[in-house]
Amino acid sequence: QVQLVESGGGLVQAGGSLRLSCAASGRTFSSYAMGWFRQAPGKEREFVAAITSGGGRSTYADSVKGRFTISRDNAKNTMYLQMNSLKPEDTAVYYCAGDKLPFRGYLGQTAYEYDFWGQGTQVTVSS
Repeated sequence: QVQLVESGGGLVQAGGSLRLSCAASGRTFSSYAMGWFRQAPGKEREFVAAITSGGGRSTYADSVKGRFTISRDNAKNTMYLQMNSLKPEDTAVYYCAGDKLPFRGYLGQTAYEYDFWGQGTQVTVSS
């Protein structure tokens, strides 16, 4: 039903920036809480950031606080992740995810709480 497509990944030097986008199909994007997760080779998928359906509240993993910013534009059915001061440890496949029935003000930080997933976009940070 709902399709999420990530874009904007690539190769960047340490200290550089990238902006990821997640485009959603359908007309119900504005009702979903959204999140970003990432997964490095041989490691479990980990939470990065999440944002409420209206974009009024967000939360971040400690590892990215102060460097990453999550945002959304519901008129464009798109969520973003601005990544600054990138480190080699940020290298991973980044996935966007949607929570179909979020509780008001609740932002899930585990993968099982999300209903829709994109296919991922590779981010590689060189040292």
